[in-house]
Order: sequence, then structure tokens, then C-alpha cells
Amino acid sequence: MSKIQRILSYYAVFDPAEEGGYNVSFPNLPGCVTFGKTFEEAENMAEEALGLWLEELAERRQVIPRYSNRPIVHQIDVELPAGTK
Repeated sequence: MSKIQRILSYYAVFDPAEEGGYNVSFPNLPGCVTFGKTFEEAENMAEEALGLWLEELAERRQVIPRYSNRPIVHQIDVELPAGTK
């Protein structure tokens, strides 16, 4: 008899790093972060970090959180007063 494997989905935030590459975080897993020099590397690192994070939670018999809602990411532009740096 085979074990049934669950597939969980989490939203990752890819934030361009000032020095290049991408910082990656998971809104529903505070502290689960990683980095990649390219988007593809960041994506691979995110998958690895997420897997290890969830594995650690399972080993400690802690609740594995589910994502609550799909985050909305939206850019907000604001005008600064003249002379502001």
C-alpha cells in the first residue's frame, strides 16, 4: 500500500535585491527566506528552502500552516515635496 502524498502551495515574494539577484520570502511562513543570483536560481532556492522548512515543522510535530489568501501585490506611487532626497 502506498502512502498518499499531499501537495501544498504557498505564495513566494521575489524582491529584486539592491546588489542584484532576488530575495525570496513566504508571507505565510515568516522567517522562511532565501536568495538567488537569477530569477531561476531564486525559484530553485525557494523550492528547496520551502521543502526544508516544512520538513522541519513536521519533524517537530508543529502545525504546517496553509496559505490564507492570495496576496495582492500592487505598486503605489507617491509624490514627494520638492527638495526631498
